[in-house]
Amino acid sequence: MDLIVTEGLTRTFGDLVAVDGLSLQVHSGEVFGLLGPNGAGKTTTLRMIAGLIGPTTGTVTVAGERVTDGPKQAQRARRLVGVLPEEVGLYPDLTVAKTLALFARLYHVPPAEAADRIDGLLVRFGLWDRRDAAAATLSKGLKQRLGLARALVHEPPVVLLDEPTANLDPEAATLVRGMLAELRADGRAVVVNTHRLDEAERVCDRVGVLRGRLVAVGTPDHLRDRSKVARLRVELEAWDPAYAEVVAAAGATLVRVDRATVTVDLAAGWAGTPAVVTGLAQAGAAIRAVIPQEESLEDAYLGLVGGAA
Repeated sequence: MDLIVTEGLTRTFGDLVAVDGLSLQVHSGEVFGLLGPNGAGKTTTLRMIAGLIGPTTGTVTVAGERVTDGPKQAQRARRLVGVLPEEVGLYPDLTVAKTLALFARLYHVPPAEAADRIDGLLVRFGLWDRRDAAAATLSKGLKQRLGLARALVHEPPVVLLDEPTANLDPEAATLVRGMLAELRADGRAVVVNTHRLDEAERVCDRVGVLRGRLVAVGTPDHLRDRSKVARLRVELEAWDPAYAEVVAAAGATLVRVDRATVTVDLAAGWAGTPAVVTGLAQAGAAIRAVIPQEESLEDAYLGLVGGAA
């Protein structure tokens, strides 16, 4: 089931086109990562899905509610969405527990359920011992945890997280990854904006590369395969600048030289490996190791964004 559907979603600010014709579906039980450089439209996209700003053109449907059909529909849709914004935006004088209680009321959580739900979130996010502390006294990491708890207090089917592991130490980041796995298992649809490609690769079922337009979408493996290059690392006893001509003659492109280690891209794919190795050996190079390089999601991302101007 698609819990988030956008069709031709476009948002302009004056002459600036922040998001251009975005059509996307996010399924129940899916963690979707939205990747892109600063200014790519990621935060604007989340704000439109959440009903916080309207699109210039296009439509958004959240858990069956058409966000863009009018104020009443947008208000109903907002109750189906939990949002962690880029800036957490807490009330500084409210305690941790009272912050969650306030948002439970705003989201019409039945009073009989609210207390147990809040206690559970305080424990889950390691905030129980700080429940009576004012939000202003919290560290950046604890404020981020409180923002996450606040986004989940009404148990929404759709969760939108803007850089959820920002300001978190490794232990807290691990906690967030566990929470994302729980949300997936519960059948929620989760969209994560992140600059951390290792994080996206670790937690996301699919990722989309956004640069105003949606450049590519698929699983991390799919995006790697889409732009995959046969890249070879050859470790030598010593590097001689004359070997650059040998590499080129073997049909490879020299990517980098790091002391005695040379990295090349093979135009003919992995079948071009013997020509490079043989050419270097015949030129007098002492070869210590030949290692095929697996492309990372970061390599694929940089290739996609670099080619999307």
